[in-house]
Amino acid sequence: MDFYATNPGPIDDSVLYDQEKHVSSAIWEGQERGALRCHEHTSKLDQWALTSKQIELVKRAGFGYLRLIPAISLDNPLISALVERWRRETNTFHFTVGEMSITLEDVGYLLGLPIDGEPVIGVTYTTCDAVCMKFLGRIPDSGSTSGGMVKLSWLKETFSRCPFDAPIEEIERHTRAYLLYLVGSTVFSTTTGNKVPVMYLPLFENFDWAGRYAWGAAALSFLYRALGNASLRSQSTISGSLTLLQCWSYFRLNIGRPRLNHDPIHDRFPFVFRWKGKHTGPSTNRDVTFYRKALDSLKPSEVEWCPYRNISDALLPEDIRDNLILGRSNTMLICFDKAERHLPDRCLRQFGLRQPIPLVVQQWERKSRGVDGGVDLSGKMETELSEWSDRHLRVVDVDDDVEESQYLHWFLKITRKLVGRPVPISSEFQRMNAALRDIANVADMLSTHGMDDQQMHAVTRIRFLAHECLRDQIGSMMIADVTDSDLNEVEKKIRGKERIRRKGMGVKRRRKDDMGSHFQNHSVSSQQQFCIATPIDMLDPTASMCHVENDDMDMCADDSQLCYMPGKLDESTQLSDAANDIDDSSFCRTVEEMDHNLLSENGDIGQQNDYSVLV
Repeated sequence: MDFYATNPGPIDDSVLYDQEKHVSSAIWEGQERGALRCHEHTSKLDQWALTSKQIELVKRAGFGYLRLIPAISLDNPLISALVERWRRETNTFHFTVGEMSITLEDVGYLLGLPIDGEPVIGVTYTTCDAVCMKFLGRIPDSGSTSGGMVKLSWLKETFSRCPFDAPIEEIERHTRAYLLYLVGSTVFSTTTGNKVPVMYLPLFENFDWAGRYAWGAAALSFLYRALGNASLRSQSTISGSLTLLQCWSYFRLNIGRPRLNHDPIHDRFPFVFRWKGKHTGPSTNRDVTFYRKALDSLKPSEVEWCPYRNISDALLPEDIRDNLILGRSNTMLICFDKAERHLPDRCLRQFGLRQPIPLVVQQWERKSRGVDGGVDLSGKMETELSEWSDRHLRVVDVDDDVEESQYLHWFLKITRKLVGRPVPISSEFQRMNAALRDIANVADMLSTHGMDDQQMHAVTRIRFLAHECLRDQIGSMMIADVTDSDLNEVEKKIRGKERIRRKGMGVKRRRKDDMGSHFQNHSVSSQQQFCIATPIDMLDPTASMCHVENDDMDMCADDSQLCYMPGKLDESTQLSDAANDIDDSSFCRTVEEMDHNLLSENGDIGQQNDYSVLV
């Protein structure tokens, strides 16, 4: 059997030190969470009617291209499978072919946001009234706010149509409201579903100054944090620029990629236009399990390391083209309290370079905004701000004589190679129980004639452990006889959670009842495999064994051999009760008196055990 079928990694946990918190650990244990709920609210952006003066202000603020990006139909299962591969310890995806990541280069090509400039940071707020009055000229009603957040619906209903003859002050207020709605529904979308923090408003006070911020770096920091949070086993939602994440995957991975739209109007900057609109291609009706298996078996031929190499520089705005080199900068990305490391040294093949073993990632504190209002975060993040200020000095390069085979050998040791199990847990459980029954049968039929005391003690311990494990399985009522059709039905119900989740609690309750009855119906049959109604006195292994008869099973024994004589099983009998009648007190006393060096002296017993049962 493949080593990774039982140990998916990491073998060396010095890099992925938070593995137990990661969703891949839960999935390996059989705890499926289904597709994530994806929060991006671009569907109503086209309901804003901007005047020509407003459009000019939006361009000056640095959002001229983001405004043009259409709504992309999100593939929740694909996004969920990608999240299962994201590691917050390195801010990279860990695929079978190595590490990959979304970099500042990707943000520049795909979103057209400024990737160089001042860090997006400022003052936090716990209430909305004062800041909204100052920058929007209106105070939202109490039902439209929550702490320092305002509802997107209030912004749209109040500011989506600016009068053509409005004074410049009113035009600016309507434009600030639009920009807050734009970032709150795209790059800074939150898991609240319909709210955006008002802390971004002061950054739009002066539109020319707003254009000096590195909005693209802030968007990437926000997405990194969202990916890291969603990769934890306790999470079920994700936010941030999911359009960026999905289109990044379309450009670089040949998995779930829809048919490319060859209309020339879609081959323009920013390049998310290439995937405009809803898709009815091969990604339709594919679930998380499908994408997970595809990523678990990802081949080098399915990866496009440099997808932008054939794009003409003439299509790029000058400010984007001149700063693409920052895609290779090991720096700190900042979006208010969200400071995340940008580590392109771990994915240099995305820039056409050879990949050496990367440097050790210095752990950093992921700070939270907390509940304090009126706090200027600039005074609390000096170290992070210093790293960003040195971004042009942190560009990574690599020697031409790098041997990538060394990196791949190192990577296989530190990564989590598999997310899904090659063999389902139910199949492994069946195999384990079959092995235990075989071991118990061999031990009970093993002749003790001619054995010395030490050997008989070893046989006694094998018998005890095998029967004890079997009885434990009966007591916990675990299912060992699931047929292929039963297993498929259970998997369908688990995966069906992705489609049923939105249909209300009534449906969920009925599904739970169905699952409960399904497992209940199998409890008796699973118990029937483990009937051991045989009280045995093992104080003296050489003594004559008693003859036991009952309705379930007969056992005969003499001083040299044990043998089973199965009788007719009464299916109405509770077999677990029969198993619990075993008098194992003598087993326990015998085992406790054994020499502790026995196992080491008889190590060949354990080595010959194909089922890894300790004896």
